[in-house]
Amino acid sequence: MALARTSGEDTTGEGALVAALRAADEGVFRMLVERHTPAMRRLALTFVRSQAVADEVVQEAWLGVLRGIDRFEERSSLKTWIFRIVANVARTRGVRESRSAPFSSFASADEPSVDPDRFQRDGAWASPPEPWERLEAAEMRRVIDATIEALPLQQRQVISLRDLEGWGADEVCAVLEISEGNERVLLHRARSKVRAAVEEHERGAT
Repeated sequence: MALARTSGEDTTGEGALVAALRAADEGVFRMLVERHTPAMRRLALTFVRSQAVADEVVQEAWLGVLRGIDRFEERSSLKTWIFRIVANVARTRGVRESRSAPFSSFASADEPSVDPDRFQRDGAWASPPEPWERLEAAEMRRVIDATIEALPLQQRQVISLRDLEGWGADEVCAVLEISEGNERVLLHRARSKVRAAVEEHERGAT
């Protein structure tokens, strides 16, 4: 698809961005690529294990954006629509390469957990584990990253988007195509496992 040069008009609004993409505005497209590609790659890596495959997913997703922008009905935000394309492409690639894990049972008895009262309705900590500020330390970060990497697929995706990318619950549900209830349970279980790993590491460090 040939792209035109941006004419310099204000394209900061959602509607203006969509209109610019439909007009094949190269400047706006490049801006969106720079803004979203790192997070798109991280999302792809929750479906596939290879960085090379994740890069292919991102490239295919951007092609999907260009090809599909005229059909975008603006029922969701442009960002949500773009990341849903990424998720769909990555899901297909993950299944094709037998890298997707089956959906794990919510009610598995051997799942580590914590008291649900310690979470707010949206899944956030009601009272953060202490000392939470130490989680940025290099060794603790390694523990957290390793724990998240070992989570079942959907738990890894939800906690990555919510806690690492800072997305809201509505965005996560829309992109991963899961219900609000499922999102809360998945996030709770993922955070419980991360907390358990953190506490085990802290016990070993004392």
